[in-house]
Amino acid sequence: MSAFSFRDGVLFAEDVAVPEITDAVGSPVYIYASAEMVSRYHAFHDALKGLDSTVFYAVKANPNLGVIATFAAEGAGADVVSVGEMKRALAAGVSADKIVFAGVGKTREELADAIDAGILQINVESEWELTALSEVAASKGAVADVAFRVNPDVDPKTHAKITTGKKENKFGVPIERAPALFEQAKALAGINARSLSVHIGSQLGSLPPFRAAYTRLRDMALELRTAGFVVDHLDLGGGLGVVYWDDDPEPSLTEYAAIVRETVGDLDCRLGFEPGRWMVADAGILVTRVIHDKPGKGRRFVVIDGAMNDLIRPTLYEAWQKIEPVVATNDPIHEDPADIVGPICESGDYLGKGRALPVMEEGSLLAIRSAGAYGAAMSSTYNSRLLVPEVLVKGDSYAVVRPRQTYEELLGLDRIPDWVARQGD
Repeated sequence: MSAFSFRDGVLFAEDVAVPEITDAVGSPVYIYASAEMVSRYHAFHDALKGLDSTVFYAVKANPNLGVIATFAAEGAGADVVSVGEMKRALAAGVSADKIVFAGVGKTREELADAIDAGILQINVESEWELTALSEVAASKGAVADVAFRVNPDVDPKTHAKITTGKKENKFGVPIERAPALFEQAKALAGINARSLSVHIGSQLGSLPPFRAAYTRLRDMALELRTAGFVVDHLDLGGGLGVVYWDDDPEPSLTEYAAIVRETVGDLDCRLGFEPGRWMVADAGILVTRVIHDKPGKGRRFVVIDGAMNDLIRPTLYEAWQKIEPVVATNDPIHEDPADIVGPICESGDYLGKGRALPVMEEGSLLAIRSAGAYGAAMSSTYNSRLLVPEVLVKGDSYAVVRPRQTYEELLGLDRIPDWVARQGD
């Protein structure tokens, strides 16, 4: 059962009516349901029962401290791709020894911070990074546990902008380079290499690419062991897709777990998994208020107070997300489908196109579903719009876990140099 459901024609987040939240905090607003997150975490964790596995929540999907803390309380670790995300995970209660640091562009300063924090593992993605990490670790008299992120050249059959495991993608090292890198690591100070990592992309609706990637990872692990290297941990990444559109394929978690068991389950390795979108997308909605319903010549526009700076996925990825009135109506669907557009000065500022909606009165609310992942995380202040609040619901209670930004806070980020004369001075 979804954490968001209609009761007497009104959309509820768990046991809280959505209009109650918007009356209190305004709109637009992101609303997250704790129950959906907890349910997703345990579904993923339980599917892997019997394996020595750890779920590392991919913080990039939704970095709100309340969200991270919700997963941490259930036992999840964190997959981070910046020192900022690492600090968020630590602040939210994730133990340092349950944090994995990935990313293709780590600086020496970030590597130093990760070593100082004592995190579980750094996923190395280039020979340069391996050498730099060795130098940083040796200068501190420390030893860094590393995994080599390998690129298996597997097409995940997903959007081109979120593929990460093809040879033309920037991520990882060619998988055939792994033996040479393990040999190089053996000769370097401050490096303990015992792991391989792979992540081929996001929003995968088809499971065969996972099988192909994990099979190549298995073969390489066995090759490395034959060559005398220790490989006792495999980081299998994330990427399971969610259903945005009714026709989207919904990958089976049971079948995914079976692929894991069949490909690497007998290698006696600790296994790491990094789901992000799958854990939080359906746990969140973006609620926005209608400014007016604007007829056009051959086009109808429902103008809302939400915009592409609040949710950029439709503009950036041509993404489709379900949009529906928060309060159900018996009014007939308007004969002209509507584009749901925001106030930003861009023709690309839309959250949905050609949607069937009744006539929308000023002040009525719309909910954009499956907005818990890569919504607030990718938001901006474009057009000097304020970052919107985030609300976390648990049962019949809710809390603002990020207040709405104020104009004073927004303007306070800038400084005018002394040499610029201002009118009236």
